[in-house]
Amino acid sequence: MRALRRIGLLALIISFLTINLCYAQSVAEQNWTKGVVYAAQWKFKEAKGEFEKALKVDPFYGPAKRSLEVIEDAIGQKIKSKTAIHLFKGISYGKKEHWDESAAELNKAIELNPGYAYAYHCRGLAYQNKGRHDQAISDYTKAIELNPRDAGAYVNRGIVYGRKGQHDQAISDYTKAIELNPRDARAYVNRGYAYQLKGQHEKAISDYTRTIELNPGNTYAYYNRGLAYAQGKGQHDQAISDYSKAIELNPRDADAYYNRGVAYHLKGQHDQAISDYTKAIELNPRDAKAYCNRGVAMKKLGNMKKACSDWKRACELGDCRYWGIVSKIRCFGKLQD
Repeated sequence: MRALRRIGLLALIISFLTINLCYAQSVAEQNWTKGVVYAAQWKFKEAKGEFEKALKVDPFYGPAKRSLEVIEDAIGQKIKSKTAIHLFKGISYGKKEHWDESAAELNKAIELNPGYAYAYHCRGLAYQNKGRHDQAISDYTKAIELNPRDAGAYVNRGIVYGRKGQHDQAISDYTKAIELNPRDARAYVNRGYAYQLKGQHEKAISDYTRTIELNPGNTYAYYNRGLAYAQGKGQHDQAISDYSKAIELNPRDADAYYNRGVAYHLKGQHDQAISDYTKAIELNPRDAKAYCNRGVAMKKLGNMKKACSDWKRACELGDCRYWGIVSKIRCFGKLQD
């Protein structure tokens, strides 16, 4: 989950949005994905080999560890083979974001083995992605009752609590997940998100820093830490450093350019701010706030013609804060030039 999308400068008004956090597919995930396909086809030996490969690459990769346990349970006849097949079919549908089909397969797995914790965990994920939050929480809770050491179920239940605005419950679940698996970067980054929404920026920064220690390629930990430095601490140099690292890892991150522009703007470095706002606009041509802020920076540099042009475009895109009657009068002649 990606926390706190952007800072809006606009007359020093700060605004935030939320979007999901996503990660590039790692080598371990690629092996795990192959294993899921094999397992759904009843090729348990081949699946086991792929899950083991994934764990050699990343011994802490949770999905591979859990999937290997499912295969071993099926081979050892702790669960029915059909239970494992339906479970992996459900996971496979989930990876394609076919959540109804995923839930249907997981229902079958649960019918065959009603006491199998991981099936509830996986169905909770399907419900979670369908926006059926109460059902997701119910399934994660059942998974935890059956397997109190399921750190992933705590993380996912925390995410759902967060989406419901229940941030204290979310923090509690992330903390439990960290106790069970201190190397779970996802638990740290999501707990940082919850702390940030509660205005506890020091704790958020600490969790993002730990995320980066565990996963130095995590773009959004840098990005979110930059927001925490800027929003909560006014530490714009640190924020710029983090946004720059996020841009290095993902050069098409329009929000990172925008927020770095805001930080430069607040430091009075208007040329750098304009450069970043311009890049944000190239990546997202309908970004009204970027036009507004670039207009403010242009005005600071004495270029009223370009400022007026940017404010007019921002208003066309729905943000008319700088396009009131006074600005129209001041800009009229310049826009006619």
